[in-house]
Amino acid sequence: MKPILTAFPNFFRRHKGIVIEVICFLFILLFVYAAVSKLADVQKFQVQIGQSPLLTNIAGFTAWFIPIIEIVVALLLAWPRLRLYGLYGAFALMVIFTAYIIAILSFSEHIPCSCGGVLEKLGWTEHLIFNIVYIALAAIGILLLTPPRYQREDFTPLGEQGYSH
Repeated sequence: MKPILTAFPNFFRRHKGIVIEVICFLFILLFVYAAVSKLADVQKFQVQIGQSPLLTNIAGFTAWFIPIIEIVVALLLAWPRLRLYGLYGAFALMVIFTAYIIAILSFSEHIPCSCGGVLEKLGWTEHLIFNIVYIALAAIGILLLTPPRYQREDFTPLGEQGYSH
């Protein structure tokens, strides 16, 4: 039996297509669900954001911006030619959301949750774990979709640069 650390990368490489589809599906599900639940009651979402000491001044803008970005990232993930951009967007959103949670937990006494839907029911520890799992999924997807350096169009192997005098 192979050690678990070498078995995982082999599994991901062998089942690359399925793994990417599942990762993209999970992100599309997450972002569309979160965006729709926020937009369904945008006033409530705006009030929740307004309670955050970090976002009070930009609550109106943020209440529309976040769900729109979530939908845009979901659309990028749904279109195979743009999936890599979508995964970068998903990774960035999850890192930003995680940094926001850490900042709120570190610097605020009142901690409002404005995630929307079922995600509001999670505690802060569960939120962090959930976000870290999704960050890892995005990273795996990015690694699987990024061609190796020697296959990229902009890469010229050493010795083939063609120096001109």
